[in-house]
Amino acid sequence: MPATRLLPHQQEHEHPPVEPATLRRVCGLFATGVTVITTGVGGPPAGTTVNSFTSVSLEPPLVLFCLHHKSRLQAELRASRAFAVNVLAQPQQEVARAFAGRKTADFETVPHRRAELGLPVLTEAMAHLVCRVVDQYPGGDHSIVLGKVVATSALAPRPDPLVFFDGAMGAAPPE
Repeated sequence: MPATRLLPHQQEHEHPPVEPATLRRVCGLFATGVTVITTGVGGPPAGTTVNSFTSVSLEPPLVLFCLHHKSRLQAELRASRAFAVNVLAQPQQEVARAFAGRKTADFETVPHRRAELGLPVLTEAMAHLVCRVVDQYPGGDHSIVLGKVVATSALAPRPDPLVFFDGAMGAAPPE
């Protein structure tokens, strides 16, 4: 897909740039689920907390997430060319915080197992998707990582999801 180009009547100077803090605050009003992306095929497991996850296509089965260019997970993801999306349940706020730090959480203290492709998955997550990296695309200060889903699983009964909204994690609003 070619890059979007501005038409002559859409020159960038028409609007002042949106400040990053303002964009973060406004986009934070869009409630999202919370995931931990894990990788580490044939090596030590690593993970990071991500809320920029979405499904892309059912046929073929594709998903994507966005990862900061300076993320500690970039090198591991390039090496393994595979990742798992762990969809967190409401009681996993501390797990989300542990993976959100500058270092990956200590996998010795987080219940996990090796799943398809040898990827680490968090056993208490409400669901997981195992994916092979299809491609990575530039997206400003992030990479858009596209993956083909090769396996899935979900807990039954289904726990309540962990939700990120307005800068905080918590339970989804009641139905």
